[in-house]
Amino acid sequence: MTTIFDNILELPDRAIQERSKALIGFDNRFDRVFGNLRLLIDPDGLKEWSLKQHGVELPAIAHLTDRHPLVILAGDVGTGKTVSAEAIADRAVRELGREGFFLRLSTRVRGEGLHGQMGGLVNDAFAQLKEQVGKKRIAFLLIDEADAIASSRSTLQMHQEEKAAVNTLIQKLDEMRDMKGRAIVFMSTNRLNFLDEAIVRRAAVVLEFSRPSASERAELFTTYLEGAGLLKKDIIELVALTGPEQNDGLGHTFSDITLRVIPEAVALCFPDMKLTLAALVETIQRVNPSPKIK
Repeated sequence: MTTIFDNILELPDRAIQERSKALIGFDNRFDRVFGNLRLLIDPDGLKEWSLKQHGVELPAIAHLTDRHPLVILAGDVGTGKTVSAEAIADRAVRELGREGFFLRLSTRVRGEGLHGQMGGLVNDAFAQLKEQVGKKRIAFLLIDEADAIASSRSTLQMHQEEKAAVNTLIQKLDEMRDMKGRAIVFMSTNRLNFLDEAIVRRAAVVLEFSRPSASERAELFTTYLEGAGLLKKDIIELVALTGPEQNDGLGHTFSDITLRVIPEAVALCFPDMKLTLAALVETIQRVNPSPKIK
């Protein structure tokens, strides 16, 4: 399995739960995804709700429970898609009082140009996903950089074996409906328009991620720098410096701020100085926002 997956996590996981606390806007994203997944996981409860609230089983119920257990996380690089997938899965099993497995498909395997073997890779990944499913256990599969494996079949440059791999992926997604919400597939992509149209249509949820807004950057700096002695006006200055207006229309991403700006500012001050606004400003002026993937 090491050739198929980057890692296999058992859920719930304390480390993932702690990381989720630092994800800005996570609660709203989780509520949207979990609300939709719950319809797949509890079809009997959905029918009972319809009878209780409306006196009949609404015709829509059958269609709701027959949807694909697919969540597409789409958006710019560094906006937290992958870590959000882990956090959503972890919180979902906690909310349901279940256990879970989180499988992340290896990007290394797909980077070796083994297009002829891609269909076999897809089959193996979904076979492992099914193996981890149980009555009280939910299995999650994350296909990161999904546009590398699920590109539109209308692309003229696509090889026949690549098209066959996409067909296999669609077939496996169709089969997942029989699992009644006990197997969930996440697909993460920086280029939603590159995904095959048939796959996008099958998604129960398409969750779009963007670079942080001014209010989200303010919350990010306030959360990560609590105790550093920064004033409100300092936070406002940091927010402005990392916004699109100061960076040729392209603001800093979540990961730009948390993995580049703040660590480099700390490195400037460690070990003899306290972290200062001046150090943060100097770092921001040196660290450009990540380029947008087109």
